[in-house]
Amino acid sequence: MDSKRNTPELRFPEFKDEWTRHILGEIATFSKGKGVSKAEISDRGELECIRYGELYTVYGETITDIRSKTHLKADECVLSQSNDVIIPASGETQLDIATASCVLRSGIALGGDLNIIRSPLNGVFLAYYLNTKKKQEIASLAQGISVVHLYSSQLKTLILNIPSDTEQNKIAAFLTAVDDKIQLLEKKKGLLEQYKKGVMQKIFNREVRFKDDDGKDFPDWCEKKLGSIADVTKLAGYEFTKHVVYKDTGTIVALRGLNIKLNKLDLAQVKYIDGSQLEKLDRSKLFVNDLMFTYVGTIGEVALIPENDRFYLAPNVARIRAVEDEVHANYLLQYFTLDSFKNREIANYIATSSQPALSMENVRKFRIALPCLKEQAKIATFLGANDDKINHVSRQLELTRQYKKGLLQQMFV
Repeated sequence: MDSKRNTPELRFPEFKDEWTRHILGEIATFSKGKGVSKAEISDRGELECIRYGELYTVYGETITDIRSKTHLKADECVLSQSNDVIIPASGETQLDIATASCVLRSGIALGGDLNIIRSPLNGVFLAYYLNTKKKQEIASLAQGISVVHLYSSQLKTLILNIPSDTEQNKIAAFLTAVDDKIQLLEKKKGLLEQYKKGVMQKIFNREVRFKDDDGKDFPDWCEKKLGSIADVTKLAGYEFTKHVVYKDTGTIVALRGLNIKLNKLDLAQVKYIDGSQLEKLDRSKLFVNDLMFTYVGTIGEVALIPENDRFYLAPNVARIRAVEDEVHANYLLQYFTLDSFKNREIANYIATSSQPALSMENVRKFRIALPCLKEQAKIATFLGANDDKINHVSRQLELTRQYKKGLLQQMFV
């Protein structure tokens, strides 16, 4: 037996034995759930249930907290046993259908279109295994075009490499702990975002006001059109393309709409430009605190430019440059993310043809509620500090997800 093929790259040091090969159909039994229709789901139902579509949208590799209930009686349903692994029997795509979850509680009604795998293996270990090393193989077994189907007869043919019960349990517990950390970070991020949304509403409705450094009230707010407090511009496509040569690498970036996401720059997919004719792109050159604004397709995404001499404005993105003695750029950034602003101003001016779009004339008509500059600065600083907390948790979340992804690639064979 080839030990390299039957032991994973990453392993807990106390385990040395080779993993053994098994055909899933020889060590597991298979059955199917029983249909629970949408009409049979009820918040007042007494029997908890899992429907196949929830495996795509709600659950991960482990299921303990059940989202749905039904008014059906237990003797009308197929009920789970703790440690069952469930996989959809039908779905929209082959990869979607290759989604396994372990039900950690008994007595849960399992809806129709669910394959139920019952085995002596640690179900959590099996779910992670099927979702990683076996996902592509399971997807290739699925049949169909508009709707794909996966049958127990196909799942039975899977060949698995299995460690001892002790090692299964340790892998399952470790990966569950990583997922628990991910869920905690997701919850923390959600609470921070919810807090910010609530406090922004109070600030911009003027239910909460800041004081000056002497503890005195700031002057009343006023309202001005964006065009009177900022320079708003876009580029015609020919202005840019006739002077630009794109490169795969470099330092000078042409900023496009897809580079503006979640109120910040996303440089995962950038186009670099040749520097030989930059002197002909003065209107395109961007400076610190220029506000980028998407006005075609996905409308209303915003981001601030963080540095000079690196970024140039590409077509289909607007540049908003604040007049310094009228408005702070960071205040504008926060104002543009308000739901009330998007619903009142942006939505009011969107024109739809082949795709949604805004004219610069209408962008300049946006009404902006303005406190004095000093109060603007306090608002921007306060909300920016909350953004820093959200971004910090987001980075932790992304790092933990990448860590999990690396583990999953190396802990199974």
